[in-house]
Amino acid sequence: MNKIKKSDATKALLAFVFIALIFIPLINMFMYMDKESINKVVSSAVFGTAIKNSLISTIVSTVITVVLAFALAMSIERSSIKFKKIFSVMFALPMLVPSISIGMGLTILFGNNGILTKVFGMTQGIYGFWGIVMGSVLYAFPVAFLMLSDIIRYEDSLPYEAAKVLGLSKFRQFTAIMFPYLKKPLITVIFATFTLIVTDYGVPLMIGGKYTTIPVVMYQEVIGQLDFGKGSVYGSLLLIPAIIAFILDVLNREKNTNSYVPKRYIPSNRLLNRILAYIVCCLGTVFTLLPILSFVLLSFAKDYPNNMTVSLDNIEKTMKLHAGEYLINSIVIALLVSLVGIVVAFFTAYLSARMKSKMSKFLHLSAMISAAIPGLVLGLSYVITFKRSPMYGTIIILIMVNLVHFISSPYLMMYNSLSKANGNLEDVGHTMGISRAYMIKDVFIPMTKNTIIEMFSYFFVNCMMTISAVSFLANTSNKPISLMINQFEAQMQLESAAVVSLMILMINLIIKGVFHFIKREKHVC
Repeated sequence: MNKIKKSDATKALLAFVFIALIFIPLINMFMYMDKESINKVVSSAVFGTAIKNSLISTIVSTVITVVLAFALAMSIERSSIKFKKIFSVMFALPMLVPSISIGMGLTILFGNNGILTKVFGMTQGIYGFWGIVMGSVLYAFPVAFLMLSDIIRYEDSLPYEAAKVLGLSKFRQFTAIMFPYLKKPLITVIFATFTLIVTDYGVPLMIGGKYTTIPVVMYQEVIGQLDFGKGSVYGSLLLIPAIIAFILDVLNREKNTNSYVPKRYIPSNRLLNRILAYIVCCLGTVFTLLPILSFVLLSFAKDYPNNMTVSLDNIEKTMKLHAGEYLINSIVIALLVSLVGIVVAFFTAYLSARMKSKMSKFLHLSAMISAAIPGLVLGLSYVITFKRSPMYGTIIILIMVNLVHFISSPYLMMYNSLSKANGNLEDVGHTMGISRAYMIKDVFIPMTKNTIIEMFSYFFVNCMMTISAVSFLANTSNKPISLMINQFEAQMQLESAAVVSLMILMINLIIKGVFHFIKREKHVC
């Protein structure tokens, strides 16, 4: 009884820390929304336009993203094509660079003096609505693809076998079997995609031109005019879709806890299916690679477009502009967040998954709350809360905000892994006189090593490429390298911005590659 009380007290304390690190800053942000700030925002000419633009561009982008992601997921999971792993890696590449890099890549390709603009003789670039839509799709479809692939991969094939026996057409099988199966998960995917796009300022800031969206206005109000009151109003608006998406995700997770699949779907070997799958995957790969290839071209060209000789001048120039120092900042932040985050996420997941009590569900929900808060909003709330504290202006505040911003997904990874372990392990250990500490060290940590690797990779990659949570908190001494992209673009130094984007991509690819190799070696052993 005493142990239960101690564990519940620990859970309550940990839950309070999670809630305090999110809600106290948010409350402080809401307190900045005085009547004058609200009136200024609502009466401004840009308010209605920004809301309309955000909704229209986000809805169009979400529809295209989900359709594209579904086509790619079906091509990978429901066909017998080769090179599936290579295609999947290609589709995930946009997740390894900041959204602002994607916007910049499209500017290099389709801007007024863009590479493809000149090749195809286009009279003007794609700044504005279609630029935002294209960039948003490129930014969001990898997440939607991974979610849909996971959903489709674990669909039971037995109803399809019964449908074949009954002579149902492919279309009827889709409407009667697949659509009902996908309906609830698809709602989560749609809202997650919508939230990802509507709260992003990187793509519209870089390629939106005069087509203004809410995150861009919020960014300009805080960075340009230091108006925290108006920024708080816009931040509150961005919270609405994020909270709706979070609630739907939690409800769907609660209703879909059974992962048992009697029989996996066997991919079709029909020639037509394979041809269509190859076409879709190749088009998806080209769409993904073009912006990244533009980084390479611009980074190594002597003087684009006048002199295309391969040169390291742009890299040398970028390093002289302190890119090396800011890269070290990013790596230090990413490493510390990853190490601290793994410990916090593991300990929290163990308490909620392996020491069940009435407090467990409360701790579980409190650990996932940060998933409902857009990075831009979290960053602003931290500025308002900590701007007069000793932490402000140091690297510690960036570590804290990144840890809070990204903790929910790694926590959920570990929670799911620990939940799958035999529920009687602790009782067996207790019977044999083995303490919980030794059980964790000798059983649970070795059992979840692959998950720990995934957690580290998730923390590190996201910290390297995030711009939203840190944009209001960084200064010249603690700035992460990702924030240099906007700085270089504003100074018309696209070559240096391309070099920085390429550096972030290379670091993240190395991390992903090293951990993939470690996991494979361990699997072989």
